[in-house]
Amino acid sequence: MSIWCSSSASISMLSFSRINRLTASSPIQNLRTIISANMSTDSSPFQITHTINLSSQPTEPVTLVAAPGVSDADFRNAIACSLFEQWLKNIQSEKGLLADGSLSLKQVLIQGVDMFGKRVGFLKFKADVIDKETGNKVPGIVFARGPAVAVLILLESEGKTYTVLTEQVRVPVGRPILELPAGMLDENVGDIFGTALREVEEETGIELHLDDMVDLTSFLEPSTGYKVIPSPGGCDEELSLLLYRGSVSADVIEQLQGKETGLREHGELIKVRVVPYDTLWRMTPDAKVLMSIAIYEMAKKEGLLLHKH
Repeated sequence: MSIWCSSSASISMLSFSRINRLTASSPIQNLRTIISANMSTDSSPFQITHTINLSSQPTEPVTLVAAPGVSDADFRNAIACSLFEQWLKNIQSEKGLLADGSLSLKQVLIQGVDMFGKRVGFLKFKADVIDKETGNKVPGIVFARGPAVAVLILLESEGKTYTVLTEQVRVPVGRPILELPAGMLDENVGDIFGTALREVEEETGIELHLDDMVDLTSFLEPSTGYKVIPSPGGCDEELSLLLYRGSVSADVIEQLQGKETGLREHGELIKVRVVPYDTLWRMTPDAKVLMSIAIYEMAKKEGLLLHKH
């Protein structure tokens, strides 16, 4: 298939045959492809668009549009990536935005794509979701980064419980933050426990054993998807929160404190911080920490955690 653009001087043909192969394996049923590139003026850039039909609103096509500055390659990657496919699945699910027919998705503007190697790591887009009763748009700016996992590590030493945190440079907030060791899952189907073990070792130097891990988010109601969502107003990130409890000597606590870790070649500037668990809740603004404490304490209160001997 081709896209075309016309001006007073010429007609250019740009091949988009690859995009058909990408969308052919998409979860969207009855996909109808209409790709176009138009010039509103002689000096304006091409506008790349792609039209799809969703099974949840088969008579209302959805237009996908590349914002100015988004290349055709990035646009293709964006609309074929697992982050975008998962978002489309979510809005069409039994409890999704489009489930009862009161809302309609009209257009998605792809605004930014960050590649992690050959895969899309971060995706920024704006979705025009319309309330059919009023005709008004529902706020729909999305930063898609997919699922992740974090680990609450509790170490008993000489009668006191400590928590292992990482202090990381966080450019978005402009300062270092004390956080739980955490990491993103690959391609939306990553191994939660495997990712957790790997991230903890990379960020703290501690080797944990799979048999000692507990999934705190598994204690939530099924309606939650057994995940916590830190910022649903702007980000799709879903977190699995895990727990590890162990006993160590005072020497281990001392060796961990201030240890520099992380993959420097990936830009990670990390220091390990060990803090008393009793005061943890007031020491950091990290949502992963505070959510983990809440679920851990409630699980203990309801007797859901086995005592570690």
